[in-house]
Amino acid sequence: MSTTDVELMHHAIGAAAAVRASTAPNPWVGAAVLTPDGEVHTGATSPPGGPHAEVNAIAAAGDVRGAVLATTLEPCNHTGRTGPCAEAIIEAGIRRVLVGIQDPDEQVAGCGIQRLRDAGIDVEVGVCADEITAQLAPYLHHRRTGRPYVLVKIAMTADGRTAAPDLSSQWITDEPARTDSHTLRAESQAILVGAGTIRADDPSLTTRFVEGPSPQRVVLGSAPVGAKVHPCLEWRGELGDLLDHLGGEGVLQLMVEGGSSTIAQFYAEGLIDQFAIYVAPAMFGGDDGHPVFVGSGAPTMADLRRGRFVGVRQVGRDVRLDIVLD
Repeated sequence: MSTTDVELMHHAIGAAAAVRASTAPNPWVGAAVLTPDGEVHTGATSPPGGPHAEVNAIAAAGDVRGAVLATTLEPCNHTGRTGPCAEAIIEAGIRRVLVGIQDPDEQVAGCGIQRLRDAGIDVEVGVCADEITAQLAPYLHHRRTGRPYVLVKIAMTADGRTAAPDLSSQWITDEPARTDSHTLRAESQAILVGAGTIRADDPSLTTRFVEGPSPQRVVLGSAPVGAKVHPCLEWRGELGDLLDHLGGEGVLQLMVEGGSSTIAQFYAEGLIDQFAIYVAPAMFGGDDGHPVFVGSGAPTMADLRRGRFVGVRQVGRDVRLDIVLD
């Protein structure tokens, strides 16, 4: 794998990032074409029903005979709402294709790569695979499990409290962090809170701070008549059944925003895939503020559930910690 290959794939990764909120239930895929004259052209997956990344990149480049194409996810080789991308690549005269990762979708799963090779195209798989696996984590999780990737967002003080003793919690973090969290909402197809959070804060759970679609709203329990969260799905069953239901509707990522008992329930059942924790440089200074979790936790150090920091960055005066659980 050459430096040029990596650079080309990074163009594709950047193109994918730009459409993160607009492609579901399809994956956010990026593609980049390096033409024989040294020009790079990019494309990304269109909203559902539109062309895929490879087709858009080829269209942007024009004459691509003899070119190299990088795509973050294996090109499809079946006809759905659009034609097969593998055939479009072959017909365009691409000589070499770089693939980030194989698509686990049973309709693809190696067929696109094999079709390209059968046509005599040089295909290299695994270019920037770790970066792309992280970028497409919700899609990959959904295809492998049938359930959405569960992202829990928490805003807390530096001493680990999410609300004051009187239950007030607006606002722990500053506006830049709240805006950043609305980007997470736009990237999620559903958002969930407990009925207690609805009664305490009456949130709208929309993406009003950023451009992008607002997610489907889900409440564990009943939302009072007139609450801003309406219309919403009110759920009273098992969490696993809820995830199966949402996954069947094409929800790739479910964002859980609270409260403490709801987050604790998801955690206790092992249903959380990632945390996005916004930490404010503020402290309550006592033990009567409300914690991130309620109820019993790990009884010993040996029982701690560990994960990996995959992101640490400052957002205004606050800090965002991204943790993927193992």
